Amino acid sequence: MQNALQGFDMAQEDDLDLDLDTEGEAEAPKSRSKLLIIILVVVLLLGVSATATLMLTGVLSGDEQAEAEQATSGSKTAAKGKDATPKKAKAPLNYVPMDPPFVVNFVGDSDIRFLQITVEVGTRDPEMVDLVKEQRPAIRNNLVMLFSNQDPYELNSREGKEKLRSDALAEIQKVMKQETGKAGVDSVFFTSFVMQ
Repeated sequence: MQNALQGFDMAQEDDLDLDLDTEGEAEAPKSRSKLLIIILVVVLLLGVSATATLMLTGVLSGDEQAEAEQATSGSKTAAKGKDATPKKAKAPLNYVPMDPPFVVNFVGDSDIRFLQITVEVGTRDPEMVDLVKEQRPAIRNNLVMLFSNQDPYELNSREGKEKLRSDALAEIQKVMKQETGKAGVDSVFFTSFVMQ
């Protein structure tokens, strides 16, 4: 009988082992489904977070972005006391060469005897190109007078050349204002500058 009881005890232990195995297998799908749910929730939250971040950092449509920029610039200019009108893009610069190059002699006892400068005039008004060409003789006259009255030693420095350039611009604008009623010239460029 003891053998029978031992056999019965063994059968119960086998059943317990089987029960333990089935419980482990039942818990595995539950824990896997919980893990899958957690992963899906995390992915969903990351997606929502990324979308919100993109929307807040400026991945807006062109109209929304322009409105946002206008609002920002409007508040900045309002803070400075200026009107909030947007600035217009500058027109391209048109160049008018003052050919031939200017050649002037320096007076006085200096080692530097003459100056040769090639000048181009810049204007953003396309109508002014023809007007500058029409006034070229008067412009050249004033520039020759200006260039010949310079101190050659001052022109050796960058500051001296920049001052001469701004003086040349003032002379050209003066001629244009007298002859056409508007200055119309925005800049002057020295494309060649030789002193000997």
